[in-house]
Amino acid sequence: MLEIVGRFGAASYETQKVEGHWRQGSVTYRDDLVRVVVDVPDSDENRNWVKEYKDRWKVRLEQLEPWVVSYQIEIE
Repeated sequence: MLEIVGRFGAASYETQKVEGHWRQGSVTYRDDLVRVVVDVPDSDENRNWVKEYKDRWKVRLEQLEPWVVSYQIEIE
């Protein structure tokens, strides 16, 4: 988390308890989920940084595939 703050200047995370179950092959896994929110401009540089961070995070958290979701917000 501090690495994200160091890069973008701020980050938020949701602490409510969210659990999930999913299956790969014959193995069922249980997850405790956390959502991290970062509001940044949509740029190639930011997207590339997040992709590289995801790869490091995947190893650190021993995850098969952490989800990264992007939403574009337009103000009218």
